[in-house]
Amino acid sequence: MNNKNIKVLIDTNVAMTFLTKREDPYIKETDEIMYACASEKIIGFLAFHSLSTIWYLGRKFGEAKGREMLETVCDLLYIVGASQKEVEDAVQNKQFKDFEDCLQDKCAKEANCDFIVTANLKDFTVSEIPAISPDEFLKILKDYLGSEVEDDEQT
Repeated sequence: MNNKNIKVLIDTNVAMTFLTKREDPYIKETDEIMYACASEKIIGFLAFHSLSTIWYLGRKFGEAKGREMLETVCDLLYIVGASQKEVEDAVQNKQFKDFEDCLQDKCAKEANCDFIVTANLKDFTVSEIPAISPDEFLKILKDYLGSEVEDDEQT
């Protein structure tokens, strides 16, 4: 990972924690990760199909709030899909218990991500792209960026 930006796919659950500020053990880490994406310290991606979940959950707060949530993630993260071949592979993949998680993995692969940041590690035990919890990812990020992250936290 030297001499390049770290690329991460933000799983839907992490995006929703950030957007809704719901009670979550990773809320602080989620905010820090999204800030790192916004400040371009890392390159963050969101799977295309996550947008429909964000819309579905977001509009429970009202249509305007649902659209605001979509705008926020589109401003902070690059939206990525998967190729026809990767989707067909996902359809045939019987190792993943959850098809949606398999699609997350395929989108991360399409974007050449280094990690999938998720609160549901157990769902990604067979992923091609390593899955990592928000707190573990922040440890890696702080090692990678050194004092750059610590300086930002103090301002």
